[in-house]
Amino acid sequence: MPAQSIPSPILARRRFLALLGASAALPVATACSGKPAQAKVFPVTYSEAEWRRRLTPAQFTILRQKGTERPGTSALLGEHRRGTFVCAADGNPLYASTAKYESGTGWPSFFRPLPGGIETSIYFEVGYPRTEVHCKQCGGHLGHVFDDGPMPTGKRYCMNGDAMLFRPA
Repeated sequence: MPAQSIPSPILARRRFLALLGASAALPVATACSGKPAQAKVFPVTYSEAEWRRRLTPAQFTILRQKGTERPGTSALLGEHRRGTFVCAADGNPLYASTAKYESGTGWPSFFRPLPGGIETSIYFEVGYPRTEVHCKQCGGHLGHVFDDGPMPTGKRYCMNGDAMLFRPA
């Protein structure tokens, strides 16, 4: 009995889907391959034990372990005075109060950082690219930035309140 062959439209569809799946995985495979990334050295550095001593448990979890606070729990959500939001780990100025806005997300949000305050990096830990925001001085995790914010920047810097302190003007 001769082997049955797969009709060509079905075979073509299977090949197309296989190529589509392979091409979708390529950016992730490329990002995860090659040499490991070099650890960046920041101007403010301490041992893990010293960070734990200097920070509250919530601050340590967020800033040093990339944790996230529950939405709606930050005291900084209701902060509307003039002043500056600074890194809780090292006091580095991050955001002016004039750049803060109510995003409705449950986290303090800003449309523009202060010059020299933050850096960003893209990572794929959740299966798709996200842009992390961290303190330029200590490398502490602050939150994430998204492209759905208000003008003039169109950015939403969605920050963990426990990663910051407020200094009134």
